[in-house]
Amino acid sequence: MEIEIEDDAPLIVGTMRLGKWGANLDRDGWLAFIDQCLEMELNAFDHADIYGHYTTETDFGAAFKDRSSLRDEVVLTTKCGIKMVAENRPEHTIKSYDTSRKHIITSVENSLRALHTDYLDRLLLHRPDLLLDVNEVAETFRELESSGKVLEFGVSNFSLSQVEMLDDEFPLSEHQIEISLLRTEAFTDGRLDQCAILTLDATAWSPLGGSDFFAQPDQPKNQRVRKLAETLGQAYGATYDQIMLAFLKRHPLGIRPVIGTTKIERVRSAKAAMDIELSREHWYQLWKASTGEEIA
Repeated sequence: MEIEIEDDAPLIVGTMRLGKWGANLDRDGWLAFIDQCLEMELNAFDHADIYGHYTTETDFGAAFKDRSSLRDEVVLTTKCGIKMVAENRPEHTIKSYDTSRKHIITSVENSLRALHTDYLDRLLLHRPDLLLDVNEVAETFRELESSGKVLEFGVSNFSLSQVEMLDDEFPLSEHQIEISLLRTEAFTDGRLDQCAILTLDATAWSPLGGSDFFAQPDQPKNQRVRKLAETLGQAYGATYDQIMLAFLKRHPLGIRPVIGTTKIERVRSAKAAMDIELSREHWYQLWKASTGEEIA
């Protein structure tokens, strides 16, 4: 029986900081977090094989051992292609990228075992490998698709030409890009336009600007963005970070943020931000605050 992805959640729950790189949740903690997300009708979870130095998928998957029914309730995306130097990957002697057939297949098999599942809803190539062989990758994707091990495929952090080359050989479904009020390049460099042309889901990692936004509050751009977002928040009955997320959602593609928080209340706040409808003028006010100048 063919499996179809039922993923209409307004945002994606990122797992990078829930494991050993952050909250270090135990099995009960993972179950509680997953259940609370599902109660909010947030069923999409974003992984990468390297998270937690190759441990976070296993920690997340342990939650499925005694509750196999959970698999039918969630949409699992994972990423591969980065080879990180780690204690449990002794064969990696240098950080590198690898999109060879052997590495992709091995990564998928490892992820399936770690996540206790027979299939992945979506597989993304994590970074653009300088030695990427488009034909080899496309053939590997076809093999994984025909076996039922992966339903859909996409990329993360790729350039326009790289997306075009790969999509010409195999239809992609997602491009995950760093997009925020602090990183607005995708709005003007053609990547979001390309997502529209190729009907790719546009998803945003680090949608609040990452640690730089919070670690450098005195940086002029950060000051401008936060001050205006706080002011607009009063008009919309929202917090400044909700306004920053609403900025992404206002785009015609409905850019979906990948929320990397470890606090369930912040996930709840992010979901509420998806109901905010910014006016055009307020959107452009935020754009001006980010760029520091009016549009031409």
